[in-house]
Amino acid sequence: MKELKLGLNTGYWSPAGPPGGVVEAVAEADRLGFHSVWTAESYGSDAIAPLAWWGQATRTVRLGTAILQLSARTPAATAMAALTMDHLSGGRFVCGLGVSGPQVVEGWYGQPFAQPLARTREYIAIMRDIWARQGPVTADGPHLPLPYAGGPGRPEPTGLGKPLKANVRPLRADIPVYLGAEGPKNIALCAELCEGWLALFYSPQHEDFYRAALAEGFARESARRTPADFEICATVPLLVMDDVEAAADLLRPMYALYFGGMGAKGTNFHADVAVRMGFEADVTRITELYLGGRKDEAAAAVPTALIEQLALIGPPAKIRHDLEAWRDSQVTTLLISGDAAMVRTAAELVLG
Repeated sequence: MKELKLGLNTGYWSPAGPPGGVVEAVAEADRLGFHSVWTAESYGSDAIAPLAWWGQATRTVRLGTAILQLSARTPAATAMAALTMDHLSGGRFVCGLGVSGPQVVEGWYGQPFAQPLARTREYIAIMRDIWARQGPVTADGPHLPLPYAGGPGRPEPTGLGKPLKANVRPLRADIPVYLGAEGPKNIALCAELCEGWLALFYSPQHEDFYRAALAEGFARESARRTPADFEICATVPLLVMDDVEAAADLLRPMYALYFGGMGAKGTNFHADVAVRMGFEADVTRITELYLGGRKDEAAAAVPTALIEQLALIGPPAKIRHDLEAWRDSQVTTLLISGDAAMVRTAAELVLG
């Protein structure tokens, strides 16, 4: 049985600002030998600035983004940020990427969402060319051409753009790229192109689906990794409480938001995960209630059985028992959230 690693996900900021106690939590994660510390972004705070700010006091823990949204930055801008962070951290940066969803991509960033898999492939290829620094970078893909090529409905290029090579040598030409993915095609793309997968909702009881999608990617001729050297970082809420139902109640609003309120009715990649797990009727009910403005009822409709497959909740003995399924799974790292006390509790339960 393999040893699980731990990561700390500092999560999204609230409307009031950064999470309280995060500096102490990051310091504890570094001290206790956590694998990684991660920051997030949606449409408020960004992920890079907090990671640099909090990460400057760390010494060994990897510093990752979970996730940088592709539409928020050009591939060159993301490559520059990654190159910078990798230098500042002494080679500890992990570039976590994701496409987000059409509501954010088109509504917040004003960018097209169409063909997200093809865009992701072009995006990562450009970043790797920048880090390789073998010469001026060009790209002929239809979505992200370099130099700028114009196109239907877009301004004509000046003709003055020229291919460039990064004027700073990367500390590493192989900065690891992890991809946030939920659908089978995106998970396969992740296994083909990346060093790791950021799994937002993962159930060790439903591994066949993940294994099949990952195997498809690993089998491709261009695959960079094998299952043996590929990281799978799963976000797993951890609540140590004697009352299991009370712990589930604390998580129900979050799952109701993701499964019922994210995306649009009929187009919710998060909800698709729960549907594949066998909770289609529950998801339909949660969505109807949430989109109908009955958020409390939507939260109450989230089954405890679903939560227990995605999270670790209950008294310590139950959590240690439930951890066995995660140790038997293909997941390599559990990403937990919380303050310094929770970091210490997680280390005791998971790392022993």
